[in-house]
Amino acid sequence: MTDHRQRPRRRGQGELEALVLSALREADGPASAGWVQERLGGDLAYTTVITILTRLLAKGAVTRERAGRSFAWTPASDQAGLAARKMRKVLDAENDREAVLASFVTGLAPDDERLLRELLGRPPGEGED
Repeated sequence: MTDHRQRPRRRGQGELEALVLSALREADGPASAGWVQERLGGDLAYTTVITILTRLLAKGAVTRERAGRSFAWTPASDQAGLAARKMRKVLDAENDREAVLASFVTGLAPDDERLLRELLGRPPGEGED
């Protein structure tokens, strides 16, 4: 007799990281791993949440501070900041930065290229929060 129960779908590391970051952004301040686990509905084991938070810390996506015997976690930046950090990491890994940037700009949709040119035309620091 074969067991036909369906196993839960495994989520990828990126998806889990996004879920954890989303939960942290909903917190009123620094949050414990246990709070994050509860916020996600208890689907993930506590150790899995800790592993994800530690990976996010290594990537610079979260910060942590001592809270008793454990840590309180805070997102380091919003989604836009994380995407920008990923883009810089990819750019930093390339030898010919000019070629990469030129290829990136020529591949942009016209509206995105116009927006980028507008942003580059601003004095440094203008429009930043």
